[in-house]
Amino acid sequence: MTVLGWLAAVSLLAWLWLALVQGRFWRTDQRLPARRAPRRWPSVAIVVPARDEAAILPRTLPTLLAQDYPGPFRVIVVDDASSDGTGDLARAAGAEVVDAGERPPGWTGKLWALHRGVAEAGEVEFLLFTDADIAHDPASLTALVSAAADLDLVSQMARLRVSTGWERLIVPAFVYFFAMLYPFRWVNRPGSRTAAAAGGCSLLRRAALERAGGLDAVRGAVIDDVAIARIVKRSGGRIWLGLADHVESVRPYPRLADLWQMVARSAFSQLHYSAGLLAGTVLGLGVVFVVPIAALAGGAVAAALGGAAWLVMAATFGPMLRYYRQPVLLAFTLPFTAVLYLAMTIDSARRHWLGRGAVWKGRTYSS
Repeated sequence: MTVLGWLAAVSLLAWLWLALVQGRFWRTDQRLPARRAPRRWPSVAIVVPARDEAAILPRTLPTLLAQDYPGPFRVIVVDDASSDGTGDLARAAGAEVVDAGERPPGWTGKLWALHRGVAEAGEVEFLLFTDADIAHDPASLTALVSAAADLDLVSQMARLRVSTGWERLIVPAFVYFFAMLYPFRWVNRPGSRTAAAAGGCSLLRRAALERAGGLDAVRGAVIDDVAIARIVKRSGGRIWLGLADHVESVRPYPRLADLWQMVARSAFSQLHYSAGLLAGTVLGLGVVFVVPIAALAGGAVAAALGGAAWLVMAATFGPMLRYYRQPVLLAFTLPFTAVLYLAMTIDSARRHWLGRGAVWKGRTYSS
């Protein structure tokens, strides 16, 4: 058998392992746990970090203010040095507005804004961290609190927008790759070391956050949601992560450049700024996603093995496409999308080595 044939065999074995062993990451059935109304509805502070979000808050802030939650809750928008009137708009809509103030050294902008919001919230029992672009169904908060009866962190990955061609190609794959890295079943298993959350919608028990060391413990994290989940789980807290049905992001990413920036700003930090891990990622993604396609032109045996790997790959991607209400045949484009993500990751490393670090909302964060 040729070298390409052996590589195709390795790729097929890798896909069988991913499909059968990697926490069934490709399943989309991890939804909010069974809801159980508490005897007393706890107090909740909804904290929204916002930096130059005047264009999008009119679509999302009313959904938070209109929650039909039976207990006491408040909505706190933390204005993070906005220049477009974000704070005034939020105040006029009826939310409490807090000025983030000067960001101390070592803090990322979002985590400092969340820290200020937590301080303003006072002695509430739960904190809901949600991004400015996230719209919630009126029953969202009630469902989250009901699900958190025996949990310290309940997080839902909001359904992202998929309207343009680039969004359809890249967004479902983004969630698919995230689930591959952090299989939701492993995250939700108390004895597992895997921890992750989705920053767009995370309900957190305040006592658990304090027990974990507070946001100060992760103040420099670029991927803040995963960092928070990690310290909560390590401190003995129970966490849960799943896909949302009634929580959606309304932020558009119409161009490839917009989606590229979203991924590249934090991809290299996911690899702990390691050139070795980057090289391993390039090699691994090449074998897993590129080899099956290349093998189709490598003779009968290689083509058969590569085709089988491609079919398994597409089969695992199908459920995520159905969740996003996209044609299942798009599953066969996953190798192309994976190459795009690989290029974004390499670009993220290039930016870091050039001293640009992770750039977001006009700020640059280094390692």
